[in-house]
Amino acid sequence: MNIQRITFGNGCFWCTEAIFTSVKGVKSVASGYMGGHTKNPTYKDVCTGKTGHAEVIDLEYDADELSFDELLLIFFKTHDPTTLNRQGNDVGTQYRSAIFYYNEEQEQQSEAMIKRLTDEKVYDRPIVTEITPASEFYKAEDYHQEYFANNPHNGYCAAVIQPKLYKFAKEFKEKIKPELL
Repeated sequence: MNIQRITFGNGCFWCTEAIFTSVKGVKSVASGYMGGHTKNPTYKDVCTGKTGHAEVIDLEYDADELSFDELLLIFFKTHDPTTLNRQGNDVGTQYRSAIFYYNEEQEQQSEAMIKRLTDEKVYDRPIVTEITPASEFYKAEDYHQEYFANNPHNGYCAAVIQPKLYKFAKEFKEKIKPELL
């Protein structure tokens, strides 16, 4: 296996964790915080918008099974990368669209994907996704991990996450782990 790491900020980590956990080739996903200036932030701290952190998912994937470009496409197609500091009703810098890269190749591929999506006019507005070097990852509190899997009947899960998963499954059916189909 060729295990690689990437960290994405694309709105509420409950939603993005549920999506990426279902992707073939993704080996682990952890919800957490990155990109801020406060050491050991808590969810309560990050929600104030004063720590500078984004809600993120930190994932490991097998690059022999899933390419970085495929991950980027899933990232861009499962949130709105044209809204600054907002995803749906979630507003604040902690919900910004961000790619926290671990090497120069990831940085270049991320920039190339934005150029491609822009050239193809996939979005009506400019992509505002931040591409920045990874900094320290702070794992979120235990109750945030596997939130959708552990709370499928929660109102937010039913109203927001489940529809996102259906949309994802419709567009990326061939990328879903077979045991989830």
